[in-house]
Amino acid sequence: MTATDALTLDDLATPSLILDRSRLEANAAIMSKRLADMGVRLRPHLKTAKSADVARIATAGHFGGITVSTLAEAKYFAQNGILDMVYAVALAPQKLAFVSVLQATYGARITVLVDSLDAARGITDLAPSMPDELPVLIEIDCGGGRAGVTLNDPNLIAIAKILHTAKNVSFEGVLTHAGQSYHCHSVAEIVAVSETERDTVVAAARMLEAAGVPCPVISGGSTPTAVHAANFDGMTEMRPGVYVFSDLMQSALGWGDHDTIAVTVLATVIGHRRDLGQILIDAGGLALSKDRGMDHIDASVGMGLVFDKLGRQAIAGLYVDDTHQEHGILR
Repeated sequence: MTATDALTLDDLATPSLILDRSRLEANAAIMSKRLADMGVRLRPHLKTAKSADVARIATAGHFGGITVSTLAEAKYFAQNGILDMVYAVALAPQKLAFVSVLQATYGARITVLVDSLDAARGITDLAPSMPDELPVLIEIDCGGGRAGVTLNDPNLIAIAKILHTAKNVSFEGVLTHAGQSYHCHSVAEIVAVSETERDTVVAAARMLEAAGVPCPVISGGSTPTAVHAANFDGMTEMRPGVYVFSDLMQSALGWGDHDTIAVTVLATVIGHRRDLGQILIDAGGLALSKDRGMDHIDASVGMGLVFDKLGRQAIAGLYVDDTHQEHGILR
């Protein structure tokens, strides 16, 4: 192939990830406008995209920083000039040394999370030795049951006061994630979860402010609640992530449709077991994952639907039923 030849899908080795840039840009623009119209900042979660190019598209027009889930992601984005990040996993204090390197090397501003007294004390013991002030948020559990301090936890105010008075620490406020929104069956359920998300994190902020601790940041998250919340009264930012690519679950719950899904996987049929009623493809668990996240909405989707080569037309009745490491099984 010469430099002037046009690359086509037939030229790609499979499995290959195919990104439709026009769909990505449209999804990003819709969410950006929605949150701007609703009066909250957008801090997109880039744990799925892991791409500085996607980050720039998602934050175009009103850059308010991004969200990451690992410090390796934080380093990558810092190397690419994106310096304002929330590391949205409760911090193990021994990881502060790496945060210090990112501060000193790139001038990155990495906001970290805590949800316990021990973690708060560990951070405040180490923060004075860091090259720059360390921004910290308290994670609040709004019903997901994974991480965070609950509203009735007596340690909530104590954690905030430790951080608020610590040397070289900037206490920023509170953050929550409505992870339970991904288990909803309808838009009405998501709206109810969004209200719980908002009410919980705003109530936490008001409790801390009443105790004399300012809360300039009141942060929520998840694509479903960012899409369907009736309002974000009292909140300052949202951190949706999967919306930039979308997926079958999001389209089933009201974020666009199949025509707005920006990522597909190009695969090759490598076998047809007619005796078992199945087709084999060369995209397995490493290319497609083993996630059956749609089962609670539509079990017939399996691990994904099958489309034509251009990713435009679903092949009726065909879906990914199972994956092994390098094999996918269609039924």
